Amino acid sequence: MTEGNFVDYVKIYATSGNGGKGSAHLHREKFITKGGPDGGDGGRGGHVILRGNENLWTLYHLKFKKHFKAGHGEHGSKSRSTGADGEDVYVDVPLGTVVRDPESNEILFEITKHDEEKILCEGGMGGRGNWHFKNSVNQTPRYAQPGMPHEEKRVTLELKILADVGLVGFPNAGKSTLLSVITSAKPKIADYEFTTLKPNLGIVEYRDFQTFVMADIPGIIEGAAEGKGLGHYFLRHIERNSTLLFLIPADAKNIKEQYDILLDELKRYNPELLDKSRLIAISKCDMLDDELKAELKVELDNELPIDYIFISSVAQQGITQLKDKLWQMLNS
Repeated sequence: MTEGNFVDYVKIYATSGNGGKGSAHLHREKFITKGGPDGGDGGRGGHVILRGNENLWTLYHLKFKKHFKAGHGEHGSKSRSTGADGEDVYVDVPLGTVVRDPESNEILFEITKHDEEKILCEGGMGGRGNWHFKNSVNQTPRYAQPGMPHEEKRVTLELKILADVGLVGFPNAGKSTLLSVITSAKPKIADYEFTTLKPNLGIVEYRDFQTFVMADIPGIIEGAAEGKGLGHYFLRHIERNSTLLFLIPADAKNIKEQYDILLDELKRYNPELLDKSRLIAISKCDMLDDELKAELKVELDNELPIDYIFISSVAQQGITQLKDKLWQMLNS
């Protein structure tokens, strides 16, 4: 998936169908001049329904088609015939899609399971035919109910990607390089900050044909929780990852300080993110000789509060151990 094809925010406009009118028909046939009311009910208007689809990873298919209109219910007719229901319209969305009211920003609902269906706009109910209103006092009612009107809504669809492992780090920490090595994904890689502007997903192949999904979240900067840079767009994708992999380069001035800043941004955005399992990967360790690595290890053992592992994506060092550790954390 190219970066330009990753769309995680769209606005759509949906309209359901009107309900059909009930019929006020009076039964007439040869030798029966006054057969009484036999008008049928109107059909229900069509719904606009959002449906989860595990084969979709992005909202790109909604980038150019943003208007959805369901069919109207047909009117009732004689012989108590009910009108046909309006045709429902299904809008497939990827798992992890959040539906919001654009004015109040209130979350209406979320789609998190395959084939899960939620009605976005409910079709109008069909009107009842005149035979419903027959009684001992009024045996030939010449009226019927009109159908209920349609609903229309403008909503915002936000995608919070569902991945097992989320890569967290500052810009240019080597997240995209690691993803390209550990999965078959082909993210954009370059030697400057904010090379990645959209999340990238990759499937990590593990032993015995088992897999898990890893997401490369664009680099976090200090102040991201307040919306600095593109903070909110980046951070919301971390909410659905079950394990967080903090990537900090070995040449960082202070590894513990960088970890604390990243953790603080997550905490300020959503304190619940701290409940997720965490692991630190010290990247670019091919720049360290054995002596420097031993000194750094002694320092990190005293400073870091969680497990860490040395890796080098370019030199393929520690990649297998990293997979083993992540698999263990995901299944503990």
